[in-house]
Amino acid sequence: MIRQFWPQSVGAQLLVMLLLALGISQGLSLLVFSDERDRAVRAALGYEAAGRAANVAQLLDQAPEGLRSQIVLAANSPLVRFWIDDSPAVDHDSHDAQGIADRLRRTLGDPPREVLVEIHDRTDAVPGVEDVPNSMRQMHAAMLAERTGPLELAMSIQLASGDWLNVRSMFHRPVAQWLVSDIAALAIAAILVTFVAVVTAVRIVRPMRKLANASDRAGKGEQLAALPESGPQELRDTVRAFNRMQARIRRFVSGRTRMLAALGHDLRSPLTAMRLRLELIDESEDRDRLEALVDEMQTMVEATLAFARGEAETEETVAVDLRDLLQKLVAETKGVRIDGLGEAAAVVARVRPVALKRALRNLIDNAVRYGENAEVGLLRDRDAAIISISDNGPGLPEDQLEAVFEPFRRLETSRSRDTGGTGLGLAIARTVIRAHGGEVTLQNRKAGGLKATVELPL
Repeated sequence: MIRQFWPQSVGAQLLVMLLLALGISQGLSLLVFSDERDRAVRAALGYEAAGRAANVAQLLDQAPEGLRSQIVLAANSPLVRFWIDDSPAVDHDSHDAQGIADRLRRTLGDPPREVLVEIHDRTDAVPGVEDVPNSMRQMHAAMLAERTGPLELAMSIQLASGDWLNVRSMFHRPVAQWLVSDIAALAIAAILVTFVAVVTAVRIVRPMRKLANASDRAGKGEQLAALPESGPQELRDTVRAFNRMQARIRRFVSGRTRMLAALGHDLRSPLTAMRLRLELIDESEDRDRLEALVDEMQTMVEATLAFARGEAETEETVAVDLRDLLQKLVAETKGVRIDGLGEAAAVVARVRPVALKRALRNLIDNAVRYGENAEVGLLRDRDAAIISISDNGPGLPEDQLEAVFEPFRRLETSRSRDTGGTGLGLAIARTVIRAHGGEVTLQNRKAGGLKATVELPL
């Protein structure tokens, strides 16, 4: 699920990761600040209740016995209840109420007296408040209904008379709040992070796309100028290495071509001399046999040099309509039938037309030579052109469908030397097509014959 919806581009991934990091950090910060705010509000409410209880205790110490009940009744409120008892209602100090207890003792002053304070959550009715006013019970019920997590603060203060002033106070737990300033800060941070991510992604992605496009074009044999070195240091190092690699390959191909040209000249010279000497020999069966051998050697030398030179790599790449190119090839070859090329829409690809025509002609001639006829088809599959060349010949053994693409590889059982060539036709075709970034494969047809499938990127 994550892989399905996770963005694929570097820029989008960088943006998503930064926004996730921002959201997580801001969320944790809000949790921490919310907890601190909760503690601060609880402490403020507790200090207020403690100060009120201390004032009531001091007033009771100074009031006559007959007024104490009236003072307690007057001190009660909907969420705070006071009563006097012989024993404390709180039996221990809770740890989180220690600050309230210290504040209460300081407010009471001298002489020191025993004070017990407890604070805890309440999720049910407060016991011992059946006789409190309805307003207190209704407010308590409302807090429970709203699930705001009411807190109960219980205090027991020993009076000068020895009795205990017991206090129970209820107040809301502070709820999490999204302040406008918090939302604005988060929005501004998200905008800044997005801007930084976009700028960073452009600096990284643009040189990477140029490098990927240049690598693809270089792999198809195109001659490219050196790429500009831009972006972060790692990308500049990568582009610099690519430029050096391209220069080395260009020097290697150029040196190999010059060497092969010299080799071709050296091989043609003795063959030409042999032809001249044969002209001086009287016509005979031996002379005819020697002439045939010289012609075969000349053909093999020319084919070998053409294959090794890689002539397809020096031709300029142009946009070509493959439908028109195939129609011209079919018109030049007898025994070839077109399968739907006339109705097919234009399929345009950037190719080296002379080299590609040579490769396709080799495949078509191969089909006509060994299958007596051929059928050529063209269709578009997404971003690729599929060219099919089928014949009705004897086909090939399954274990030889890949081996026949090797240079000078011939199958004597099905393709004799009398009807065949030098064994370089399929090797040249595959070399040219792969130089275009494509692929060619062979497969036996169920109805008989062989089918060559060429896939070229558009």
